[in-house]
Amino acid sequence: MLRSAASVGVATMTSRVLGYLRDTVIATSFGAGAAADAFFVAFRIPNFLRRLFAEGAFSQAFVPVLSEYRARRQPADVRDLVSHTLGTLGAVLLLVTALAVAAAPLLVWLLAPGFGNDAQRAELTTSLLRITFWYLPLVSLAAAVGGVLNTFGRYFAPALTPLFLNLAMIATAVWLAPHLQVPVLALAIGVVIGGLAQLLWQLPTLAATGNLVRPRLGFSHPGVRRILKLMGPGVFGSSVAQVNLMFDTVVASFLATGSVSWLYYADRLMEFPLGVLAIAFATVILPRLSSQHAGGDGAAFSRTLDWGLRWVLLVGAPAAAALGVLAGPLLGTLFSYGAFDARSVLMARQALWAFAPGLLAFMAIKVLAPGYYARQDTRSPVRIGVLAMLANMGITLILVWPLEHAGLAASTSLAAYLNALLLLRGLMRCGAYRPQPGWMAFLLRVTAATAVMSLLLWLGTGSLDAWLALGASGRLLHLALWVVAGAASYGAALLLLRLPLAALRHP
Repeated sequence: MLRSAASVGVATMTSRVLGYLRDTVIATSFGAGAAADAFFVAFRIPNFLRRLFAEGAFSQAFVPVLSEYRARRQPADVRDLVSHTLGTLGAVLLLVTALAVAAAPLLVWLLAPGFGNDAQRAELTTSLLRITFWYLPLVSLAAAVGGVLNTFGRYFAPALTPLFLNLAMIATAVWLAPHLQVPVLALAIGVVIGGLAQLLWQLPTLAATGNLVRPRLGFSHPGVRRILKLMGPGVFGSSVAQVNLMFDTVVASFLATGSVSWLYYADRLMEFPLGVLAIAFATVILPRLSSQHAGGDGAAFSRTLDWGLRWVLLVGAPAAAALGVLAGPLLGTLFSYGAFDARSVLMARQALWAFAPGLLAFMAIKVLAPGYYARQDTRSPVRIGVLAMLANMGITLILVWPLEHAGLAASTSLAAYLNALLLLRGLMRCGAYRPQPGWMAFLLRVTAATAVMSLLLWLGTGSLDAWLALGASGRLLHLALWVVAGAASYGAALLLLRLPLAALRHP
């Protein structure tokens, strides 16, 4: 499992590094102004549905059912399920996309009502949305194919798919945008090209598993009906996090121009450790938990969850601390060029300071939630998610006035901790998870090592003004130096504290 997680992590890291290059190109070309705000809103809407239907409820329902088919039925039955599932998903998403393109002005009005005060920005967002929405069926089918590959133990190819989106957006921003009357339209075109490339990239690997089949409609297929039944509460459960994001977008649209962009760039830095580390573990843990549940091995199920949570703490605690301490240097090094000025760095830093403490909770959710989905329990995460969503909205309305855009990030972090703690409590109450011995000593050692690393970074990096006064190469060199120094100090502290490595090996 650790080797599989490492392969996913390496692929995701490659994609995320290229993603930062993409964001640097966007920040340099468009800054944090009206055009950037319009694109980020237009891109967030299909992303909302992608995470809701494809990577959220669909994957959580599809992978356990497919794992069960693979364990208990013939290969022909597995291919038949894949064929009918892909055909049904594609047909539904094409219909949704056609309706959304027709209703684009209404969607912009509903999800970014603050743009109504600026007719030009609202019109630009509508135009961008009519292009970016075609990304939804392409990337959703790519995610479904990725679910099949993960079930068959092929993790690298699906994890590398975001690379193609980043490449397409960089290419269109650099070479197409200068030739368009409205340059930001190039980003929307790049999104669609990237979605197509993500799907095509995985097809040869799918063929190698013997599951490259012709998509067919299958609403009456028993496997598809089971998936749809599980998706019902799963859609609602997955929508909780996405509704929170869209709620934040609605609120941010009423704040100062640039607020949507400041939150976006801060969130992008959060997504690096979340994607490279947490999603890597979540990707490999769901098929394993599904197989263990199907085989009735409750003890192994519990040990797998414990293994995942220990790794979350081991890598999540220092990552969260480093994001907070290095918030200014990271933003200044990656994005502070061209139209992304020093004020944008300061504003985005406030958001990242509020996001960073929540990283550990976000990562824990990625490991805990599969503990429910693998047991085909999609209702419990729904109830927990609703509570977290309501808490997030309430906290947002309290914090947004004194903290403005940073209040949105802080409320998201607090709600994530509520979500994670309730998921953990539920798994322990039903007996699905029983913590292994040694947790307190493990926690104390990781906390002490994180404190050592944080102190070193805080003392060493200096003021943000001095950092921004450096040239691009100077910033990159200093950032690389302190990243290496922070990682080395954390590792050395763990060795001195004699962290028990046996607990990190999957049993």
